[in-house]
Amino acid sequence: MAYLFLLGAITAEVIGTSLLKATDGFTRLWPTVGLVVAYLSAFGLLSLAVKDIPVGVAYAIWSGLGTAAIMAIGAAFLGEPLSVAKVAGAGLVIAGVVVLNLGGAH
Repeated sequence: MAYLFLLGAITAEVIGTSLLKATDGFTRLWPTVGLVVAYLSAFGLLSLAVKDIPVGVAYAIWSGLGTAAIMAIGAAFLGEPLSVAKVAGAGLVIAGVVVLNLGGAH
């Protein structure tokens, strides 16, 4: 069940982050409300997940998958171009987060 909470947290965080551009600097009400609800949901679900999953493991999965998903959504729906450098850079960020959170920094 904890991994389902984590998957829900990742999904909510990705939805919230995807809404950032639509808020237009928090000047548009409904996208801003959606963003706040999504982030509150993400942190609530993450707090449930870490009851059974070590925080470092949960955060590594959450941030790594979230980064990859946001990059894909940006390219597919927000008109953000992909390049080899961006994909490689995101891969390095994801790998670094995973290494740090799974024991490299402890």
